[in-house]
Amino acid sequence: MRSEVEKIEKEALEAAEGASDLEEVKALRARYLGRKGVLTVFLRKIPGLPSEERPEAGRLANQTKEKLEEALKRAARDIEADLAESSRETLDVTLPGRPPAMGRLHPITQTTYAICEIFQRLGFETVEGPDVELDYYNFEALNIPRDHPARDMQDTFYISENTVLRTHTSPIQVRVMESQPPPVCIIAPGKAYRVDSDVSHTPMFHQVEGLMVQEGVSFGDLKGILTTFVHQIFDEETSLRFRPSFFPFTEPSAEVDIRCVICRGKGCRVCSHTGWLEVIGAGMVHPAVFEMVGYDTDRYTGFAFGMGIERIAMLKYGIEDIRKFYENDIRFLRQF
Repeated sequence: MRSEVEKIEKEALEAAEGASDLEEVKALRARYLGRKGVLTVFLRKIPGLPSEERPEAGRLANQTKEKLEEALKRAARDIEADLAESSRETLDVTLPGRPPAMGRLHPITQTTYAICEIFQRLGFETVEGPDVELDYYNFEALNIPRDHPARDMQDTFYISENTVLRTHTSPIQVRVMESQPPPVCIIAPGKAYRVDSDVSHTPMFHQVEGLMVQEGVSFGDLKGILTTFVHQIFDEETSLRFRPSFFPFTEPSAEVDIRCVICRGKGCRVCSHTGWLEVIGAGMVHPAVFEMVGYDTDRYTGFAFGMGIERIAMLKYGIEDIRKFYENDIRFLRQF
């Protein structure tokens, strides 16, 4: 019995000392100390020995087990130390460092900055307002009372009866007019929210709206400002046209179309083969809006306009699906 334990101990310790990698140490542990290991099998035989031999057999087996446990731990530590030393030796500190990957501005952000920069050069001031807006500023102060059919066009997210997620950035214009007398010359970029989602619409989107109010402002001034903007955001070869339209807060109102920047007016899928693309809504500020903020309608006139930033970005960069802006695919974003 003693000789059998000593044989197991000698064989196991020699194997542990000669182990060359962590997998071999793991295999030795299973071979000798596992559920079906050599030493475990021996321990299970002890109850079958004569009663006078059992204490001595148990003591020897447990001593061997402790020695083997320690030998295997020591072998694992030595192997790990050798690996660490080996990795330090292969580290060449004279090699140049790896530069971190540089981030990029999102194409929506880039387009927003480009739009704002153009209007700032034209004398407009950039202002901001709350995304969660009162019904009064989002609708009523813009000549859209509660029973107005234009409310159905907005597909509004209501937080409460009198609180909404703003459906456009026009409420900022009302807040600015309430806070200061004319002249007013502002643009209001920001997020807007509507219950809508498809290849050309998202529930959350970005807008830039503009407002100019002072004495003598005419529709001709509006056309001049928007023509300058379109030529700078796209190019001077891009033609415009103004189509009569309707907005509750402007009168007269117009939709501004540009010659398709994809096909140059020849007709393609993007422009539905018409050669034109609608990009801006605009018009002269309705007198009812001026009355809501206390402006003298006999003295002051003004114009307002608004555009979707995603729409401008899609045309500027040739993107056909608005959802690509929000998928966060790094392969797509790296192109900008």
